[in-house]
Amino acid sequence: MKEKFFLYKSAVVASLAGFLFGFDTVVISGAEQTIQSLWQLDSGLHGFAISSALWGTVLGALVGGWPSEKLGRKQTLLWIGVLYLLSALGSAVAPEVYSFTFFRFIGGLGVGISTVAAPMFISEIAPPNYRGRLAGMFQFNIVLGILIAFVSNALLANIGEHAWRWMLGVEAFPALAFSILCFGLPESPRWLIVHKKDTVAGLDVLKKTSAGLSSDEVDRLYREIIASGAEPKTTGNIFTRQLVRPVLLAFLIAFFNQLSGINAILYFAPRIFEMTGLAASTALLQSIGVGVTNLIFTFVGLALIDRLGRRSLLYIGSFGYIISLGLTTWAFSSGNLDMVPIYIFAFIAAHAIGQGAVIWVFIAEIFPNQYRATGQSLGSFTHWFFAAGLTLVFPLMAERLEPQTIFGIFLSMMILQLIWVALFVPETKGISLEELESKMAIPKDQQPE
Repeated sequence: MKEKFFLYKSAVVASLAGFLFGFDTVVISGAEQTIQSLWQLDSGLHGFAISSALWGTVLGALVGGWPSEKLGRKQTLLWIGVLYLLSALGSAVAPEVYSFTFFRFIGGLGVGISTVAAPMFISEIAPPNYRGRLAGMFQFNIVLGILIAFVSNALLANIGEHAWRWMLGVEAFPALAFSILCFGLPESPRWLIVHKKDTVAGLDVLKKTSAGLSSDEVDRLYREIIASGAEPKTTGNIFTRQLVRPVLLAFLIAFFNQLSGINAILYFAPRIFEMTGLAASTALLQSIGVGVTNLIFTFVGLALIDRLGRRSLLYIGSFGYIISLGLTTWAFSSGNLDMVPIYIFAFIAAHAIGQGAVIWVFIAEIFPNQYRATGQSLGSFTHWFFAAGLTLVFPLMAERLEPQTIFGIFLSMMILQLIWVALFVPETKGISLEELESKMAIPKDQQPE
């Protein structure tokens, strides 16, 4: 019981990085049109300013493996909180678009690094039978942060001409709380054993987080981690024949995640609802519906991820994407717009059960211990590169393309995702990270000399 409490407490604190991720990423939706009008931004500069956080996220994801490996998972999580705090305060008081863009970029660094460090930390402290639901708590906190951001925006929308500054600034409170809580985290046992070579401290943490495992199982897992860390690194990077399978899986799950259109819909939800003829205030309230739907169906995804498995949830999500995006495309093309909010909510539900629940768990599972930080960076970088690119061009897409064309593009990509899941995605539930390592690697007799 003591081990389970310690395990859950540590996972919950680390997953709060996801709350800040969700809040920071989506809070801009309530402010973006006011910012465009206030500083008289054209579509190009507006897209750049709004996507600046995402370009910071791209860089954060790209470099996030370095502090996670060199400083440790715990210290990296602490510094993530500091980045969020600086971003919230700086964005709220920015006098013009360029300083605003800089501080949003800083927050993006925090988001990018958090998508490397937090899921990896949780997956490394969690026993196999708990790993899906605990690592999935990162995603749950993302959607909780998204919902709270939508609610916060709606509550602050009418407090005056500086409402948008308050929308962005309130993030400072959870950012400070998260930073303080990080001091009480343990270090990842796998980082201690594999990277720091501190087997005594690693075993101590392993015992403290061994909920559901017997002492013999803990000893066996400890020996497997030591053996994994003893394997020589063939190269300093992950682009080798040995790792081609996890590399492709990480790249493609992140690629399809963003080409569903999820971030475009989250960031520009009020604008999309206004396309259907809703008034601005009603569109903002509909955005809260997006957040509530996301939260409810994330619960469903997390309840199923260790029962049905990762691959099954990706199947369910893919079919849900195709149906909801197909209906949205039809509604815009036929002029039957009344049901568009319902179709968008169905799309959000499909994402929450499928890609949303799976992506961060899956990427954190498929790489060997020695390469996990670098592999997590690759998956996160891919995710955020395409998120930033889509957010950068979406205002231009909304100006120049019909809505049915935009949603039709997203629909075609989700058909491709379904084919990929059917042909290439393995199941990873209930297997230790070290067992997965051996299953994912290409056998040495098949590797080039």
